[in-house]
Amino acid sequence: MRRMRRVKIVATLGPASNDEATIEKLARAGADVFRINMSHASHELLKQTVGFIRNVEARLHHPLGILVDLQGPKLRVGKFADGAIQLTAGAKFTLDSSETPGTVDRVFLPHPEILESVSVGDRLLLDDGKLQLRATKVGGGLVETEVIYGGKLSDRKGVSLPDTLLPMGALTEKDHADLLKGLEAEADWIAVSFVQRPEDIIDIRKVVQGRAGVMAKIEKPQAVERLEEIIKLCDAFMVARGDLGVEMPLEQVPGLQKRMIRIARRYGKPVVVATQMLESMITSPVPTRAEVSDVSIAVFEGADAVMLSAESASGQYPVEAVAMMNKVAVAVEGDTNYRGIIRAQSAEPEATAADAISAATRQVAETLDLAAIVTYTSSGSTAIRAARERPSKPILALSPNLRTVRRLSVVWGIHCVESPDAVNLEDMVDRACVIAYQEGLARPGDRIAITAGIPLGTPGATNMLRIAFVRQDGAGSS
Repeated sequence: MRRMRRVKIVATLGPASNDEATIEKLARAGADVFRINMSHASHELLKQTVGFIRNVEARLHHPLGILVDLQGPKLRVGKFADGAIQLTAGAKFTLDSSETPGTVDRVFLPHPEILESVSVGDRLLLDDGKLQLRATKVGGGLVETEVIYGGKLSDRKGVSLPDTLLPMGALTEKDHADLLKGLEAEADWIAVSFVQRPEDIIDIRKVVQGRAGVMAKIEKPQAVERLEEIIKLCDAFMVARGDLGVEMPLEQVPGLQKRMIRIARRYGKPVVVATQMLESMITSPVPTRAEVSDVSIAVFEGADAVMLSAESASGQYPVEAVAMMNKVAVAVEGDTNYRGIIRAQSAEPEATAADAISAATRQVAETLDLAAIVTYTSSGSTAIRAARERPSKPILALSPNLRTVRRLSVVWGIHCVESPDAVNLEDMVDRACVIAYQEGLARPGDRIAITAGIPLGTPGATNMLRIAFVRQDGAGSS
C-alpha cells in the first residue's frame, strides 16, 4: 500500500475510533500515524490500542506510526460553594491558597507555583481564554486581580498564564508513568505538552534515551520565545494551534504557523500542524470551505503532517474526516502552483556531507527526470535530509530497523520499506532497483538515484550518490 501524496496524516484515536475495525478503515482512508491522547487513555487502553494498530499494520503490510501524547500539567481553579459564579468586568477577584469553597470574590488555586510566580500586570486566562483577569497585587499566598473579560466560571476550570514563566517542568508524575508505559508499548513518537524551555526537552530525552522520537508541542508563548533552541533539541515538533490561540492573540497564530514550518525546513525537523483543521466534521459529514482552505495552506507551506483531533477521536464521521483530509492534500499537491511554492521555501543545505548529498540528489533526480530517489537509512536521519529538500520525485527509504521505518511515517514524502542492509555496492544497487520496482516507483528502463553511507551500515554517514538503471528483471545496473 503506497500513498499518492507527500504530506502525512495523523489521526487521534478515541471513543469513536479505538477499535481494530475502525483503525483499519482509518488507515485505508489515509491515516499514517495514530495519536493516543494520554489525557483520556488509561495504561490498559494504551496497551490494547497499540495491539490493534500493530494487527492492522501486519494485515496491510504498511508501516503505521504511533504517537503517544502526554497530558502535561493541568492548571485549574478549585470548586465554588454554588458550583459556579458570574464574574463582571471591572470587578475584583482573588485567587488564594485557602481550600474554602469559592465565592464571587475569591477561589482556591491549588498551584502554589502560580501564586509565587505571577507578577503585577500579568494576565490570567480562565476556561480556555473565555475569561481574562489581570493581576493587580501579588504576595502573601494570593493574587488579587481585576476582571477584564467576565462571564460564568464554574468548578475546576483551566487556568492559562501567557505572561508568566512557571518554575515547573513539562513532566508530572502521571506523565512520567505514561511515558514509561508508552516506551514499554514501543510507541514511535512521544509528544511533550507544556514545553516552556529547552530544559524540558533535555529532561525527557534523559528518560526516552533514543527509544522513541521526541516531539515538542509548541503551545505556549514561553516556548515561542525560545523556539529555535527547543527545535534544535527535539526530533520533531507540533504547531498546537488550539492552545496557542488561547494564550496568544489569535491573529498572530497564522503567521507563527508559517514561521514554524520554515524553521522546521531549515533545521530538517518534521513538523505537524494540529487542532481544529476539520472541526465541523465532528458533527457534519462535510467540512466548511474555510476548513478546507486551512488544511490546504498547511500542505502548500510544506508541513510534514496535518492532524485530526476530536474529528477522528470522538466525532460522528472519523473515517470521512480522514478521507476528506486525504482528498484535500492530493488536490493541493496536484495544483500547478504547488511545486513553485514549495521550491520558494527551500532552505540552504547545512555544511555537512549528508546535506550536500541530499541537495545534489534532488537536483540530479529532477534534472535527469529520474523515477525515484532511494535512500538507505539506519537511524532515519538520511531519509529526513532527503525529505527536507522536498524533491518532486518519490523518496523510497530502505532501513533494516523496523522502529526507524515506523518513525518515518510522520515525515513528508517518504515511502519506507524494511530491508536488510546491503552487503556490498552491487547488492545495494540491485536491492534499491528491485524494491523500487516492486513498490511501483520505477519500471524497467527507468533510472533511479541511490544515496547511502560508505562503509555500508554506518549510521549518519551519507557520502555517496549513485545513478542506476532498472533492468527488465527489476534488478539494477549502474
